[in-house]
Amino acid sequence: MTLAIFDLDNTLLAGDSDHAWGEFLVEEGIVDAEEYRLANDRFYQEYLNGELDILHYLGFALQPLASHNMEELLAWREAFMEKKVRPMMQATADTLLDSHREQGHTLMIITATNRFVTEPIAEALGIEHLIATEPELVNGRYTGEVAGTPSFQDGKVARLDDWLSAHNRTLEGAWFYSDSHNDLPLLKKVDNPVAVDPDPTLEQFARDNGWKVMSLRG
Repeated sequence: MTLAIFDLDNTLLAGDSDHAWGEFLVEEGIVDAEEYRLANDRFYQEYLNGELDILHYLGFALQPLASHNMEELLAWREAFMEKKVRPMMQATADTLLDSHREQGHTLMIITATNRFVTEPIAEALGIEHLIATEPELVNGRYTGEVAGTPSFQDGKVARLDDWLSAHNRTLEGAWFYSDSHNDLPLLKKVDNPVAVDPDPTLEQFARDNGWKVMSLRG
């Protein structure tokens, strides 16, 4: 069974759900507006520049999960899906996903964004398999720590390798779609790498190596 793997933010979505979650927390008055927005924007720029210290960022990003109970978090997440995520969803992405379903491919999202934010997005897109950064959960409450390896850069390869071993699968014939040069470690491993609305670094690398370059932004 061929895997069709998709990055989420700025690939299937026309925007970044991780950054948008931070914006939502600011807009709803859940976090200190000025301080949190500045840090959220700074980390996002570091990500775009390929300079992000993922553990430093996660120490920031997971703290709001640790500061509130699950009932509050789930209510906020539902509102976040409607206010921030739904407007990012693209009919062109649905068409691409359907084309792989029609070929009998197994669909997967692999994202550096944490599971709390991304799980309902994967469900909305009808994608069963999700590899995301795992926030540590103890007795029904988030701790603010990361469980295991964050699925970022080489961590995406490591997490996918673990999944392949657990499911007795291989990457033979696999596809991977991404917008970001941060995903080059995994793009280089698949038979069918595709740059989707790529950043300049990824676009240059893709064209130099004869990879497909496409847009879902219509």
